[in-house]
Parts: sequence; C-alpha cells; structure tokens
Amino acid sequence: MGTDLRKIVKTTFRFSLRKRFFQKIFVRFSQSMISITNMTFEEICNQLPKQARREVVNLPFKKIATGKVREIFDLGDRLLIVATDRLSAFDVVLPDGVPGKGLLLTQISLWWFERTATIIPNHLVPNHDIELAKLLANFPEWIPYAMLVRKLQPLKLEAVVRGYLAGSGWKEYQKTGGLWSRHLPAELRESEALPMPLFTPTTKAAVGDKDLPVTDEEGAKVIGTKRYEAVKRIALELFKLGTEYAARAGLILADTKFEFGVDASGELFLIDEALTPDSSRYWPQEGYVPGQPQPAFDKQYVRDYLETLTWDKTPPGPNLPEDVILKTREKYLAALKALMRGKLTN
Repeated sequence: MGTDLRKIVKTTFRFSLRKRFFQKIFVRFSQSMISITNMTFEEICNQLPKQARREVVNLPFKKIATGKVREIFDLGDRLLIVATDRLSAFDVVLPDGVPGKGLLLTQISLWWFERTATIIPNHLVPNHDIELAKLLANFPEWIPYAMLVRKLQPLKLEAVVRGYLAGSGWKEYQKTGGLWSRHLPAELRESEALPMPLFTPTTKAAVGDKDLPVTDEEGAKVIGTKRYEAVKRIALELFKLGTEYAARAGLILADTKFEFGVDASGELFLIDEALTPDSSRYWPQEGYVPGQPQPAFDKQYVRDYLETLTWDKTPPGPNLPEDVILKTREKYLAALKALMRGKLTN
C-alpha cells in the first residue's frame, strides 16, 4: 500500500512539473501574441521602418509565389504570407515602396479577420498568433508583416462591392449610365451613394495584367453559379459589416474587394487581406459632399498623383517623390488610427 502511494505521489509530482512547464511556454507565446494582433497604435508606429522593405530576405522557407505586394512561402501543410512594403497602382508594381505599409496592411487585416469570423471563416490557422511566433522566433522583424494560413484554392474572381460612385465605377457610369450591365438611376453624381451596394466582381489577373470587370453571368461561368451566388451574398454581408464599423470610426467605406478560397471539401474561406486601404476606399465622414472627389484614406492619393504624369499605366512605373510616399503612409496610419479608436467603443 505504501509503495502504491509513493507511485501516485511521484506521478502527480511529475504531472505538476509538466503542467507548470507548459504553462510557462503558453505564457511566453501569449506574450508574443500580444505583440502581433493586440499592438497599440503607438506600438505599430514605433515598429515602422525608415526604409521600405520591398523584398523578403533571409527566411529559410521555400518561396512559391510573388504577388504585387505579398510573398508566399510553402511550409508543407500551411503557407506563410508576408506583406511587403511594395506599392502598386493601376495593376503595376511601382519602383518605390512605402516604409511600413506591409506591417500596416497585415495589422488591419488581422483586426478585420477577427470581426468577420462570424460571417465566414478565414484562412488563418488555428492558434494563429502562437504558431506564427514559434515559426518566426528567429526573425521577429517579420512577425508583424506576416500571416500563417491554411492551404486553400483561391477562386479566380475578385469580389468587388461598391457603395458609392468613385474611381473606375464613376468612369463606367459616365460612359454607360450603369456599372458593367448593372443599371443605375440617371443623374447620379461623383462620390454619391448608390441606391444599394452593388456586387461588381472582376477577374483575378496575374502580376502585370489587368483585372477585368465581369457581369453576373460571366462571373457565374468562371466559378459556377452556386458558388458565385454564395460569394456574392457573403461579400455583401462583409461590406455591410465593414460600413458599420467604419461609421463608428468616422469613416465612409465607399468600396472594397474581397478574395475567397476553398478547401478540399469546397468550404469557402475569406483569404488574402480584408478591408485594408489597399483593397478599399475609405473617406472621412466629416466634410463629405457628393458631386466631387473625396479625400481618401487609401492609395487613391498615389493614383491621383500618377494621373498628373504622362505615363501610359504599363510597366515600368514611375518613381514617386518622397512627399508622395510619406503622405501615402500618413493616409494608411490615419485609417488604422480611426479604426482602432472606433474599436474602443465596440
């Protein structure tokens, strides 16, 4: 009986040691997690680099793709996506980057992924922050720029939703009185709210090619009618959620684009980025007046500058003046600050 008791005590003691060990590990990674998705605005500003990080270097993983902004690495059953500081406009990657842009895009996406999970699952792996901190423990400078995601099959369609007439939508309306075969009332003004948000998807182009708008019928042919209707419904739901959060932050979400992927069973996931200044057009509520362009918290500032040049919008892109680069970063920071301020009242 005494021998059995000693065994029980010894086993319990070993279990207690193991438990404390794993508790310590959990606390360490929880602390790392705080530095990823729970960064304050001040912490984000303090981590912004002085020079743009246009290329991801020194990571010991197999790179399988380079996009306009992101680098993708194959980890076997998962992917590592790192947002660089590259800047694209009119589907052309420009020679200059915006210091810290990739960090800002990643942090904004993580902020939105948390809030959109009630509508659709996203591509982040379970226990994302802990797993990412472990993976990049020797490369901490890239943690705020990165996401660790499931391997999914991206749909060959970009889910664009428009709530206001702006950008290419305004140009199309001026030419045709509608938005790519979608009818609209006459005499709408630039930057005016549409009667209801419209789903106006485009093809998913390779780097250097142009994304092309498609009709509902054309979109259904690309990904199938049933899946197209699901993507349309979910994109509109996400846009509605985005407009509500933006309004709390004193912003107008004029338009945005989402990307989706599917797993082996065909389940839909939200992938890539979500409601960032790169994929969206944000305006300040204060001073909003339809009938004219609006000041924007996105890279429209860069597009407006490029429109003043005699550039044919094909590669190679022109260099940007330093003041345009810095002003663009200010726009991204202003959007993030506004959203995080709104977060405090949620």
